[in-house]
Amino acid sequence: MTAGRQGPGGKDEKARGGSLKTRVKTARKRTLSSTLWLERQLNDPYVARAKREGWRSRAAYKLIEIDERYNLLKPGMSVVDLGAAPGGWSQYAAKKVKSEEGQGKNHGRVVGIDLLEVEHIPGVEFTVMDFLEDDAPDRLKAMLGGPADAVISDMAANATGHRQTDHLRIVALAEMAAEYACEVLAPGGFFLAKVLQGGTENQLLAKLKRDFTAVRHVKPEASRKDSAELYVLATGFRGNREKGQDNAPDA
Repeated sequence: MTAGRQGPGGKDEKARGGSLKTRVKTARKRTLSSTLWLERQLNDPYVARAKREGWRSRAAYKLIEIDERYNLLKPGMSVVDLGAAPGGWSQYAAKKVKSEEGQGKNHGRVVGIDLLEVEHIPGVEFTVMDFLEDDAPDRLKAMLGGPADAVISDMAANATGHRQTDHLRIVALAEMAAEYACEVLAPGGFFLAKVLQGGTENQLLAKLKRDFTAVRHVKPEASRKDSAELYVLATGFRGNREKGQDNAPDA
């Protein structure tokens, strides 16, 4: 399965009525925020496209775009997906590393970690785990049979509606994911995680610059236009022996 090049809102989607906005009435037991969320889902071209193309979620297109831009995922790689539910990122990763084709020289592995159960996806090993537990890195390495080549995370804390609070909470998640990544990555590996616009915290950037050869921010087109979400991509993990060297981001 591959993502088509035709972007949302193109002529083919307009022909299907994509330009006609659906409005949702507020039901007796539905809050205004829930109504607005449902209306946004119904009018989101990526949601409709994901259903047509068989992706678990619209979020798959964010990873697809980032991967196509930077050529990150390759056959044979071992990938860890933190906060994997509902599985869109794991699903795409399995296709790119060829873990869905079984075990072999060019067949990779994908492990999805979440606090929730995830319905089976071919080529993905899901485990209910809190990645912050002390033994989580060792358990993950045991599942992979060694270190990982990539740690990806689309995790986000539940929104409070207060921009500064939400920013701090999601950056805190990214910092913890980065710590975990440095425990399980092989030298040369990469780390990709969601943050929010408004400036990634200095502590996180300083750590990534120290542990990776290149650090950049990425805003995929699949991110909603009204969303402040952004992704931090760190490539070229230095490994334990080279930690402590300073390195400036390339973007």
